[in-house]
Amino acid sequence: MKDAFPIHGKLVGRGGRCFVIAEAGSNHNGSLDVAKKLVEVAAKAGADAVKFQTFRASRLYPKTAGTSDYLGTDTPIFDLIQAMEMPEAWLPEIRDLAHAHGLAFISSPFHEEAVAILDPYVDAFKIASYELTHQPLLQEVARRNKPVLLSTGASDLEETRRAVSVLEEAGCRELVVLQCTASYPTPLDAANVRALVTLRDELSIPTGLSDHTRDPVVAPSAAVALGAAVIEKHFTLSNELPGPDHAFAVEPAELARLVRRVRETEQVLGTGLKAVQGVEQELRHFARRSIFTTMEVKAGERFGRHNVDVLRRGKLATGLDPSELPRVLAAVAAKDLAAEVPLEESDLQRIE
Repeated sequence: MKDAFPIHGKLVGRGGRCFVIAEAGSNHNGSLDVAKKLVEVAAKAGADAVKFQTFRASRLYPKTAGTSDYLGTDTPIFDLIQAMEMPEAWLPEIRDLAHAHGLAFISSPFHEEAVAILDPYVDAFKIASYELTHQPLLQEVARRNKPVLLSTGASDLEETRRAVSVLEEAGCRELVVLQCTASYPTPLDAANVRALVTLRDELSIPTGLSDHTRDPVVAPSAAVALGAAVIEKHFTLSNELPGPDHAFAVEPAELARLVRRVRETEQVLGTGLKAVQGVEQELRHFARRSIFTTMEVKAGERFGRHNVDVLRRGKLATGLDPSELPRVLAAVAAKDLAAEVPLEESDLQRIE
């Protein structure tokens, strides 16, 4: 597996900045106009990609699957999913709009045929958490020779390892594995952001976070601090819209705040090289200490703590380093010295 690769011209992985995916999912509510607005919101927020989902209810659940307790509705899950399907005819228009705004276009296929449908349009494929064990789907995605993002919600390390092996054996070479907690919304204490480090260490591939917490900043910032290559976050036009994914998604202003905080977190992390920063140069000179006279010292007079001290130099010249104080105290003045001047090597005379 590669440790870095481009998605729509942006480097993902080692050497690249965190790639932020604005997950529109099915929050278009069956409206192409809403889908387009979601693309525009993602672009305005500064995201790197916008992502949708491509599924058919008949390829996800049997009609008799029943209701989902966590959604708190009596509507059968089959009917809910069917109402959220995204028409295939939208794909070229949404992809073109995303590209026009500089966004990568990504979608999650939920059945094998969806991979072929998406292939002409997407810049990368996303594998949703619950499809991690769907090996026929993983193999079909891997054969397309495009970058893949794999979510790992409700899965353990060994299940994730097997999924990565399936993808790799089928030809995938560009993969990011995303730590994810399959709870909507995810409590902060269940986000387990550190798992992205475990996944990276164990799998030796780039990792990131698919975040379902309601907070727009905390988990993404923590993930970036831990070296996340990718952040994915659900967003919506409004939490008040009907549908199962709107309530836990972030709203437009929050998405923009998320991207801003991610970039600010990257800034404060820096390069890791411990060196004097350019912004430190002024105070490095102004507040660093040198050895100064504190009163007039006559030629031949011995130095002592009564006439020298270790002081910050302000805008005065650099004098002897504080480490030289023992040597100064063992010397006499080589010439007359004024008060409050930094001592130099030529000011010292050894005591015979």
